[in-house]
Amino acid sequence: MEYVYWGLIILAFIIAFVGLIYPVIPSVMFILLGFLLYGFLFSFEPFNWFFWLVQGLFVILLFGADYISNMIGVKKFGGSKAGVWGSTIGLLVGPFVIPFLGIILGPFIGAVIAELLVHRIGFKDAIKIGFGSVVGFISSVITKGIIQAAMVIYFFFLV
Repeated sequence: MEYVYWGLIILAFIIAFVGLIYPVIPSVMFILLGFLLYGFLFSFEPFNWFFWLVQGLFVILLFGADYISNMIGVKKFGGSKAGVWGSTIGLLVGPFVIPFLGIILGPFIGAVIAELLVHRIGFKDAIKIGFGSVVGFISSVITKGIIQAAMVIYFFFLV
C-alpha cells in the first residue's frame, strides 16, 4: 500500500509541473497536495514550522516570478499594462482554442490584440510586444520550474 501512497504523492508533483505548461492547472496547489498527502498517509512529523516557512516563501516567489517575468517581457519590448493583461488572458485561453501551440501563440496574440485595440499602436510594434510576451512566458516557466523543483527537493530531503 505504501507504493500506492507514494504514487499519489509523486502524481501530485508531476501534475504541478504540467501546470507550468498549462497555467489553468494550479501548480502550487498540487505541490501542497503532495505535502498534505504525505502528512496524512505517513506523518506530519518532518514538517516543522521552518519547513512551512520556507515553502511559504517559495509560494510567494512563484507568484512573483510569474507576474514579474510576464511584465518584464512585455515592457522590455515596449508594451503597456494592456499588453501584460492581453498576454495573461491569451495564456489562459490559448491552450483551449489552439491545443498544443496555444500555450505560445495565446500570449503572443493576446498581447498583440491588446496593444492594437487599447493603444492603437502600429502592427510592427504590436508584433514586437507580442514576441516580448512569449519571452516573458518562457522565462517565467523556467523560473517557476526551478522554484517548484526546489520545493520538491526540500520535501524529499526532509522525508
